[in-house]
Amino acid sequence: MRQFFLLSFVFVAGITVFSQSNTNPLLTNDREAQQKWVDSVYNAMTLKERIGQLYMVQVMSNQDSKSKNALIKLIRDHHIGGIIYSNGGPLRQAELNNEMQHLSKTPLLIGMDAEWGLSMRLDSTYAFPWNMTLGAIKDNKLVEKAGQHIGEHCKRLGVHFNFAPVVDINTNPNNPIIGNRSFGEDRDNVTEKASAFMKGMQDAGVMANAKHFPGHGDTEQDSHHTLPTINFSEKRIDSIELYPYKKLIKEGLSSVMVAHLNVPSLEPRDGYPSSLSKHIVTGILKEKLGFKGLIFTDALTMKGAADFSETGDIDLAAFKAGNDVMLMSEDVGIGVSKILEAINKGEVSAIRLEHSVKKILQAKYKVGLNNYEPIGLYNLHEDLNRLEDDLLYEDLIENSITVVKNKDELIPFRQLETKHIAYVELGDDSGSAFFKELKKYTKIHEITSDNFDELTKKLQPYNTLVIGLHRSNDNPWKGYKFKDEELEWIYEISKTHKVVLDIFVKPYALLDLKNLADIESIVVSYQNSEIAQQKSAQLIFGAIPSKGFLPVSTGPFFNVGDGIENTAINRLSYGLPEQVGINSKKLKKIDSIANVAVQGKMTPGIQLLVARKGKVIYNKNFGKHTYEGKERVTSDDLYDVASLTKIIATLPLLMELEEQGLVSLDNKLPEILPEYEGSNKANITIKQMLSHYARLRPWEPFYYKTLDSVTKRPSDKYYSKERSSKFNIEVTKDLFLRSDYQDSIQEIIKESELLNRLRYRYSDFPYYILKKFIEHHYDRTLDELVQNHFYESLGANNTMYNPYYKISSKKIIPTEIDDYYRFQKVHGFVHDMGAAMQNGVGGHAGVFSNSNDVAKIMQMFLQKGFYGGKRYFRTETMNKFNTCYYCEKDNRRGIGFDKPQLGDEGPTCGCISMTSFGHSGFTGTYAWADPEEKIVYVFLANRTYPKAGKNLLLKENIRTEIQRLIYEAIED
Repeated sequence: MRQFFLLSFVFVAGITVFSQSNTNPLLTNDREAQQKWVDSVYNAMTLKERIGQLYMVQVMSNQDSKSKNALIKLIRDHHIGGIIYSNGGPLRQAELNNEMQHLSKTPLLIGMDAEWGLSMRLDSTYAFPWNMTLGAIKDNKLVEKAGQHIGEHCKRLGVHFNFAPVVDINTNPNNPIIGNRSFGEDRDNVTEKASAFMKGMQDAGVMANAKHFPGHGDTEQDSHHTLPTINFSEKRIDSIELYPYKKLIKEGLSSVMVAHLNVPSLEPRDGYPSSLSKHIVTGILKEKLGFKGLIFTDALTMKGAADFSETGDIDLAAFKAGNDVMLMSEDVGIGVSKILEAINKGEVSAIRLEHSVKKILQAKYKVGLNNYEPIGLYNLHEDLNRLEDDLLYEDLIENSITVVKNKDELIPFRQLETKHIAYVELGDDSGSAFFKELKKYTKIHEITSDNFDELTKKLQPYNTLVIGLHRSNDNPWKGYKFKDEELEWIYEISKTHKVVLDIFVKPYALLDLKNLADIESIVVSYQNSEIAQQKSAQLIFGAIPSKGFLPVSTGPFFNVGDGIENTAINRLSYGLPEQVGINSKKLKKIDSIANVAVQGKMTPGIQLLVARKGKVIYNKNFGKHTYEGKERVTSDDLYDVASLTKIIATLPLLMELEEQGLVSLDNKLPEILPEYEGSNKANITIKQMLSHYARLRPWEPFYYKTLDSVTKRPSDKYYSKERSSKFNIEVTKDLFLRSDYQDSIQEIIKESELLNRLRYRYSDFPYYILKKFIEHHYDRTLDELVQNHFYESLGANNTMYNPYYKISSKKIIPTEIDDYYRFQKVHGFVHDMGAAMQNGVGGHAGVFSNSNDVAKIMQMFLQKGFYGGKRYFRTETMNKFNTCYYCEKDNRRGIGFDKPQLGDEGPTCGCISMTSFGHSGFTGTYAWADPEEKIVYVFLANRTYPKAGKNLLLKENIRTEIQRLIYEAIED
């Protein structure tokens, strides 16, 4: 996990604070000191040194020695004013930057083209979403934060100017160079986003640069390779393209980059780029718009301009046009000579040169170069990859994803028990993160085929499809269109299935769709990053709301501003601890305790999950299936949850019946099972026995009476190695118990003696009794009932009885090498002997699950019976069962639920609220929920493997010590 770093990005007050009230954005609050420094440096320069300040050259931090020597020569011989860095690594750039600054007589102004963060140009540094993605966000404060974080990264790396934001209004879907780099097509949205981005970046102490003036948004040519033409009237350009500049200039914009464009309505000379046009640069930008900040050319090496007879003529033309800084000249030495010659001839005045050079020096003072200090190299990578950046990135993506169509409110998915869902991946990039996240919510299969007929055949069992278009997220210029074959497949598949189409590319891909009639839902996720895939899956299942809107129009179906807002339906989402007030650094201490448990052979492996406020913030696996094996624990492995079965299977079914008035907690046993009339248990109520306050014996080793008295192995009287009508209960692989023995178990319980005195005493018997009652009431087995009533609709598709018959044994964690009853490895069959003797379906044990599914059930309890848009039972019902009725009798238990200890010792860390509830299991499992702190904590283990023996997890307080650390990590 990336860590926070303590680094101040605040400049010295009065020297480098960006003031939006200044007419000249380059001036600081201490103007006299600034002017004194500027004049002193300027007056100490030779004429050639002054001209050199006009130049900013492109540098690769991973350049070879030849290129580095050429750079040194430019600094020493031509006194260049700055560097624009491209490509390389952050540490190499920082080291090179320190070296070059040391060589330069006047500190260098450092720039980067880092529109969406440093990763645009550097390896292994942080990327933020593209402008098009930001354009879909309604909350401009988030965009401002993005600008601020990018500014902080730039500042940390010694960058003073970021050539961002792009303020081009992209009204042409075929624009090859702007596209995703634009905030969109609506001038007001683009302006507000650019303003927020600029404010955030400049508040961080890095100067912004609005580009590409006068507007590059409506072209179909790449300005890197030719000179695109903008064929609009001056009136149109003034009302659309120049609109953002007017606002940003008033708000303190530091600099502008003039585009490489042919604009006939503003510059009549054919093939004469806007960056060389005096009318555009001086007449419009400086005089009409009143801009007093720095003006940069675009790269002077761009192609397609009118022919200039000699090298350096372009530099001179750009300077005469009114630009202050020449970017990436073809030959700095010749360019300097040309400008020097023009000054000596009187073609360019010394005052004109002074004007630009002093502006450059003002900018250098403003960014602190009057007191230059080298870039600190320690912790640089960590400082450029902060946890707070991860948090912001998730917020940005979550707020951008846009639902543009949702016929019959297909999403968020509800009634999961009615949906058979498949995922089909299109495109040339991976959608694995999307599919993996979708699978957290319900059973989903990925269907693949290169042949359409084969694909449709495979899709026949499914009624709902999620189709993802995944294309490269490497940069915003990558291809985004559907292939013709993909479109045909979508059209045909949609005729027979309900379809959610999710595109992880820019929204212009929707232009390819000619028929939307049969597609129920369309989601635009903008980018194919791992986070975008995860958040989009969460949105489809209603774990997070949909908030975004289209920043551009996409043909006849969708217009700019379209976006359907859906609220979340209270399913678990997944994210970072700080999003819910947990300190991730403190939470990570859990790792060490879990590792201690595994390394100390307290359990071979562990699944561990923590959720808060409905968000899973910690979900890790430790160890292996067995000590001697090679299989590492993964999130979709199933554990025997033992007594957690009581609260995740039997209890919710009973709560349902109680709420329906079909049973009461005050019912005595004969009222639900008449055979208890006249027994010593006739006056025991459901409330008493589920509170473990009914004098019932803790358990009975039912299996022991079925062993041969001599061999102590399963007796032939009760067992067979082959299934038959007489022997139909499979207690483990190839070992079958007599079919009638379940009746014997019930009779043994009914006839068992009561304990001598009434006190709290934990017992499994109530769940044998309730199992019989519930199954008789419905005339269906408990495993069928809990699947149909809860697990299927909850999306708990990894929760089941008897997994041996249903899934690969490779995904099931073994529980014990049994040498006392079944005499084999217990793997896929329930560990508890009494449950095994009930065909693996016990009311007290028998369920297998993973931490994610157990968390869903606990979250449903925490939300008072509501989850995924469905109410399973009323708040009052949950409150009734989560009540300690015998606390005054020194009995902490609720109805079925365990509760925190009343004294010093008990099932929790002692640092948890009394409204909390949960349960533990013999195999090492533990699940607990706290309504006050909104925490769900799940710990699954197989501490019984290879031998149950001593419970070291309990002895060393592993589970409760982890719980303590969770609570210590809370910071809100």
